[in-house]
Amino acid sequence: MSDSSPTAPAVPLVIDVWCELQCPDCRTALDDVSALRARYGDRAELRLRHFPLEKHKHAFAAAQAAEEALAQGKGWEYVEAVLDRVEDLDRTGEPLLVEVARELGLDAEEFDTALIDGRHILIVDADQAEGKAIGVTGTPTYVVGGERMDGGKSQDGLRERVEEIADRLLAG
Repeated sequence: MSDSSPTAPAVPLVIDVWCELQCPDCRTALDDVSALRARYGDRAELRLRHFPLEKHKHAFAAAQAAEEALAQGKGWEYVEAVLDRVEDLDRTGEPLLVEVARELGLDAEEFDTALIDGRHILIVDADQAEGKAIGVTGTPTYVVGGERMDGGKSQDGLRERVEEIADRLLAG
């Protein structure tokens, strides 16, 4: 039996953000992600979902590294730092992923180990499979209340559409 008393904590609205850390469009979307986090605070959970694209050879490792950052408590901070250096990631690959972890005060050795032992591969694979199943074809893509919005082609008006759906769902 569920507790529907006013003291029961409200379950936040989930906004899935399908992202790829070697994607320049996802870097552009960071402003939208920051604005959404500021607007909704703890009323909505922006959940990072991975959709590494085959054309970006370091994207799969970057997704695993983001999961390690999440495990160490700095998931979005790490994502933003890597996306800010997307050109460096193109050139440098995995050493950049460890370097960014070190710069953020994370356990860089643990990052290196995580990339070698593949402890986060299943999470990334599951995200990618779910993304394909619901029709994600590019990044960034948002899913709110079962509605998918693809920002891979154009991000014009995307945040407004996400907010419109989120506001409607939060109003109940």
